[in-house]
Amino acid sequence: MTEKVRTGGCQCGAVRFRIKGALGRPSICHCRMCQKQFGSFFGALVTVPKDGVEWTHEEPSYFQSSVNIDRGFCARCGTPLTYRQPGGLEIAIGAFDDRSDLAPRIQVNYAARLPWVETIFDAPVHDDPDYYARQEQIISFQHPDHETTNWPQQGLKL
Repeated sequence: MTEKVRTGGCQCGAVRFRIKGALGRPSICHCRMCQKQFGSFFGALVTVPKDGVEWTHEEPSYFQSSVNIDRGFCARCGTPLTYRQPGGLEIAIGAFDDRSDLAPRIQVNYAARLPWVETIFDAPVHDDPDYYARQEQIISFQHPDHETTNWPQQGLKL
């Protein structure tokens, strides 16, 4: 049986990873440090095999957010990438090229959640077709969701 290999990385493509082996528990964390790292309502992370991560381009830069936690990010584009603690490494679910099977299975630090986070998907859906037609014309400079043979080291720029 062939072992599944997963890939991913930051927006600009400077930091890329390859993971061999089974991923652990996908989760969302509501703690304030995860909210700040991701600039969002929570952080979505998945545990990775102890020695299964290979950094195929640059490695993340790290910010020590507490006495035993380091948070990794791309120093070039700022993409949040990792949560490193004494028990292991977790990688941001959004950084994976294929995230389709990484639905969070547990919520961590639930008591610290924003009170309205449970109702955000009850908000009306924006469905203006003109808006979406304009969105389709945007030219993205982000690294694609797959490995590339030739991607500029500093990301794609015009």
